[in-house]
Amino acid sequence: MFLSVSVQLLNGLLTTFKIFALTLVFALPLGLILAFGCMSKLKPLRYILQVFIWIVRGTPLMLQLIIIFYGPGLWLSHNIWSGNEAGRITATVVAFSINYACYFSVIFRGGIEGVPVGQKEAGEVLGMTKSQIFFKVTLLQMIKRVVPPMSNEIITLVKDTSLARIIAAYELTFAGYSFMKSDGITWPLFYTGVFYLLFVGILTLLFNYIEKKLSYFR
Repeated sequence: MFLSVSVQLLNGLLTTFKIFALTLVFALPLGLILAFGCMSKLKPLRYILQVFIWIVRGTPLMLQLIIIFYGPGLWLSHNIWSGNEAGRITATVVAFSINYACYFSVIFRGGIEGVPVGQKEAGEVLGMTKSQIFFKVTLLQMIKRVVPPMSNEIITLVKDTSLARIIAAYELTFAGYSFMKSDGITWPLFYTGVFYLLFVGILTLLFNYIEKKLSYFR
């Protein structure tokens, strides 16, 4: 029984990791783009993005996931995600990427604006272009500033992947819960928690290592 549970949980963990990794791949660059948009000199663009981010951050991720997965099928009379597992994971990644990109954009924006203006001006005096100032001056210091809050959001993402079970995606929590429904046993749920703790523990060690490597800014 233990072996059977372990195999099922490992399968669920694989899906959890897919959702986690793909969300970061799309959310990180999208968050940076949104951050630049919110700092744009074009007021209409800035206001539109700020309202969009406010809406996404102010509503539950679960609600957004349900709307994104079921909405198109109800509005268009056609389920664009299909009913298979791949379609459910795709919808989950889209919902998660949009949600986390909005949170990341606020962190990125704070990191960029936190870099002293004097350093940017010093770069201009030295004849550096805007792109050189951003990549060689602003970006490095921004990364140092955003790592702690970003690590919190990324660790939260690990736990939020459990929301995918709302649309029946077979992730880690779904795998553990299925044994309670089918066999009436609860210990697989506690076993599921061990997988999450290991996942989060590895990420915590990774971010601690990154913070130490970036300590040269102190």
